[in-house]
Amino acid sequence: MQNHWDVELSFEEDGTHTSCEARLIGQGAPGLSGHGASLRSLADRPAPRIGEELAAARALEELCRNLRSQANGDINDAAMRPGYLNY
Repeated sequence: MQNHWDVELSFEEDGTHTSCEARLIGQGAPGLSGHGASLRSLADRPAPRIGEELAAARALEELCRNLRSQANGDINDAAMRPGYLNY
C-alpha cells in the first residue's frame, strides 16, 4: 500500500497581519488543518516573507498537534484502551 499526502499552505496578508492555514490533502488524508498568524511591529520594515514564515511555522505546529491527537484517538478506538504516543 502506498499513500501520498501533501501539505497545502494558504496565506492572507494585510501588510501588518499574516495568517496561514496548513491543510493535509490527498487520497486518504485525514482532512486536518492548522492555523497560524504573525503580526508585524509598526517599528519594523515591511518584510512579507518573514511574516509568512512565522505564520506557516505556527500553522504547521498546530497541524502536527492535531495529527498526533487524531492518531491517539485512532489508537484508542482500535485498541479499546488508552493509547500513549511518545511526543
